[in-house]
Amino acid sequence: MQLSANDYLIFDEESGVYVENPEQVVRDDVEKHHWLNVWRAVVKDWRLYLMLVPMILVFLLWRYMPMYELLGCFKVTDPVKPVADQYYAGFSYFKQLLVGGTQLSMEFWRAFRNTFLLSFYGLCFGFPMPIIIALFFNEIRSNVLRSVYQVITYLPKFMSTVVMTSLVMMLVKQGSLTSGMGILSQFLEWLGLVSHDVANGGLLNNPSFFRSIYQISGIWEGAGYDSIVFFAAIIAIAPTSYEAAQIDGAGKLAQMRYVVLPCILSTIVIMLITRIGSLLNVGYEKVLLLYNPNTYVTADVVSTFAQRYGMGANPVPGLASAAEMMNNVIGMLLVIGANTISRKASNVSLY
Repeated sequence: MQLSANDYLIFDEESGVYVENPEQVVRDDVEKHHWLNVWRAVVKDWRLYLMLVPMILVFLLWRYMPMYELLGCFKVTDPVKPVADQYYAGFSYFKQLLVGGTQLSMEFWRAFRNTFLLSFYGLCFGFPMPIIIALFFNEIRSNVLRSVYQVITYLPKFMSTVVMTSLVMMLVKQGSLTSGMGILSQFLEWLGLVSHDVANGGLLNNPSFFRSIYQISGIWEGAGYDSIVFFAAIIAIAPTSYEAAQIDGAGKLAQMRYVVLPCILSTIVIMLITRIGSLLNVGYEKVLLLYNPNTYVTADVVSTFAQRYGMGANPVPGLASAAEMMNNVIGMLLVIGANTISRKASNVSLY
């Protein structure tokens, strides 16, 4: 782009001469004192910037510095030597996982399939539940009653994963936690949905029930807490929108459909994009506590696969890092794809 004299000089009719363009003078002054203005802003709000220091340290120590260890995906694993001094192995670990044709490759693809299915079922059944709960909270007119219900639904989120999985095991009778069948197992047997042998042996020992137990426990644990964002978006809707719908004769369901849902659509889209971004990041802590060798066929995920091969009897950290890296790269591509589709379809996007 070529600049002309008019960008810097303008003709002053009173004096009859060319003078500097005031707008250009302001731009030059801002550019000249840019860093000085930044420093003044930092000094003025130094308390806010001081609060950013812990977050910056967390990101540096737990997000950026570990990226150096990703080199282990491409180097021969030697626990004695640092990563920088190990031999370059190329894409050998990725080849073993993807096209090896061995037991290792089959286990990886099984874990990848289970990861995708668990996340996909969680997206289909778990994502709408917080929206439904937020809609129900909005219809409760008593503030006291609403607060009680909110606390009840939020509480499971504040339990540790160990406590939550222990409760699940007690309900279905797993291991030595209970001496007989769990309450849930007895109820399912009474309904005729499971046989006595399956109920007595423990539902978590049966691969067919693991995914259902995982999804139901996940909804129970996080649906209430995740509804906070949607409920905050709902209470921000102007009361005049409800009044206009009531004048037109809209009932409660019609108000939800034509007033509430369109108003919180942008929030739903943003939360959906972030959920798709973590589609392959299954909460492996819960899987690790619930699964056993009997349920590997439906319960083993990429993270538990990496944990076994990275910290097992004969650890291969490079292989585990390669598996996790592939999982994260696919997750990143899913975020980019979902964001692009959302931006083109609804003009609402994460970035």
